[in-house]
Amino acid sequence: MHEALAYLPQILPAYIAYIIAVVSPGPAIMAIIATSMTHGRKSGMAISLGIFGGSLTWAIAAAAGLATLLHSYAIALEILKVFGGLYLLYLAYKALRAARASGDLQAAVTEAKAPSYRSLILRGYGIHVTNPKAIFAWLAIIALGMPQGAPASVAVLIIAVCGTTGFIAFMGYALLFSTPHALKIYRSARRWIEGAMAGFYCFAGIKLLTSNI
Repeated sequence: MHEALAYLPQILPAYIAYIIAVVSPGPAIMAIIATSMTHGRKSGMAISLGIFGGSLTWAIAAAAGLATLLHSYAIALEILKVFGGLYLLYLAYKALRAARASGDLQAAVTEAKAPSYRSLILRGYGIHVTNPKAIFAWLAIIALGMPQGAPASVAVLIIAVCGTTGFIAFMGYALLFSTPHALKIYRSARRWIEGAMAGFYCFAGIKLLTSNI
């Protein structure tokens, strides 16, 4: 690991790129926000854990060179893209149903039934791992911070530092948007928020399905 520290000047730009990526609004971040505001802190942390798992999966895959393999087999990426797009459209449908539900927040939550922590973890993992763009983002981060000839420990350090930052960021979103103030906002604008989430997921799903990767 001491050898990897010599590459810190190269790792720093990769770390900055990761921070920009992790704070940029996307399906994963929006899922954490919506879940935290709808079902509370523990549910938000559960879906955050799943999203972190998906991110870590792609990080390890990128470091192992899986992206190159996937790029060689275009059909694998196409299947992944279609599956991810359809999954986002499914989430859009669920958000639309929640937006159309009658009654206040408590009635809406009762009708929808808060998902189990296990299902939330799997949902978070599914959102992130079915997005093929995530592996290319990680591939860019690994390539940026790991010049040719660098030891494998450099990739380990990049994944460890970025992964820790991602974990803190994801959990931070869950904590921030599950506060009483956030819940108050949700109660007063539940339909608008759920409607916006439905629109966002629909847009992201269609964009993924029609994108050229």
